Amino acid sequence: MAQTRRPGRKQPRSVLWWLWRMLMTALLLLLGGFAWFVLAAPGPADLVIRTDGVAVLTGGAGRSARGIEVMQAGSARRMLISGADRVATPEEIRLAAGISPQMFACCVDIGFVAEDTRSNAAEVASWARKHGMRSIRLVTSSFHMQRARSEIAARLGPEVQIVADAVAQPRPLWRMGEEYLKFIASRVMLLMRPPSMRKV
Repeated sequence: MAQTRRPGRKQPRSVLWWLWRMLMTALLLLLGGFAWFVLAAPGPADLVIRTDGVAVLTGGAGRSARGIEVMQAGSARRMLISGADRVATPEEIRLAAGISPQMFACCVDIGFVAEDTRSNAAEVASWARKHGMRSIRLVTSSFHMQRARSEIAARLGPEVQIVADAVAQPRPLWRMGEEYLKFIASRVMLLMRPPSMRKV
């Protein structure tokens, strides 16, 4: 005689059903996070805010000009240009950035070591510690700010305030998605690093 299903008794879910549900949940979280990443992209900071230094990460239009504007407004006392071209001389960099000789001589440092965001962060952190800074203004593109700030903050710790000063630099949606995935990977790597290595 054929077996009949007992009323009220649910059949167990298959492994594939659970995997599919987990995949869809992860996808929704990823898309929600991406929406937050795009909508929460910071803009320029008010020049009324004063910091000990301003760190400009090279790699996009308008960044050096913003750093100079900050210095001319008296919003920072020293500027770092991080990730400068290693084959360029300091004078070539000064002329390309449009920095006056007086400002360059007294208040501008050039970093030639950085090649990516992680090494930018190490260069900025080393510079801030060398000059005993308690606050820095970070200048980079809006889409790059979240990752750069996170990397620098991990190396400097909460005792150094970081003011985000983003330069608008429109990017196609796929480039924003690429930067979002890099941001997630950066956060995971920072969390996985032992505390003794996070400021390196």
